[in-house]
Amino acid sequence: MVFHWRPCDMDGMELVELMDWREKARKRWESDS
Repeated sequence: MVFHWRPCDMDGMELVELMDWREKARKRWESDS
């Protein structure tokens, strides 16, 4: 698992912030492979 948050933890995040975290997770996942 790369990052994991409950939906309620993400409620206050803007879409741009969620997209940034998703990109960080993708890069982290690919570097582990």
